[in-house]
Amino acid sequence: MTLFKDKYRVESIRLPGYDYSQPGAYFITIVTHNRQCFFGNIIDGEMMLNEFGVLVKNEWLKTGIIRPNIVIDAFVVMPNHLHVIIIITDTKTETKTIEQFGKPTKNSIPTIVRLFKSTTTKQINQLRVSTPMQPLWQRNYYEHVIRNKVELNRIRQYIIDNPKKWKEDNLNKFL
Repeated sequence: MTLFKDKYRVESIRLPGYDYSQPGAYFITIVTHNRQCFFGNIIDGEMMLNEFGVLVKNEWLKTGIIRPNIVIDAFVVMPNHLHVIIIITDTKTETKTIEQFGKPTKNSIPTIVRLFKSTTTKQINQLRVSTPMQPLWQRNYYEHVIRNKVELNRIRQYIIDNPKKWKEDNLNKFL
């Protein structure tokens, strides 16, 4: 943490100077606020989505439909987080803008995650009658630039196996 304008702030976990709108594969984990289990339960090593989990899954799939240069690869909705591999295939069809601090870049990883979190929060808060307007997601998210096919396949397997390993998962707040 650093001090900025007499307040502590968390440093960015993003790669300095990296263009997160360029073609490539990215592994992303988005975690719920306070690791609350909003999306269903793991039963016998399989994820059983509830109404919110189905909504999150469907919204994530829409990400690949509404963006022609985005491929949704492996993903899993867990009780309190979402693991995804997203592939940006091409930026030639998009109007390229220079990424500037604090300014969204169309179809960049930060913009995609921000819009996904925003739309799922809005929809779920409309359904959460008893506790509306509570935060749904943690403020940030984890991302990793996937650098080769070996790493891509290893992460795919991690995503596939995640429900079976829920009891050992560090995002399982009931450990």
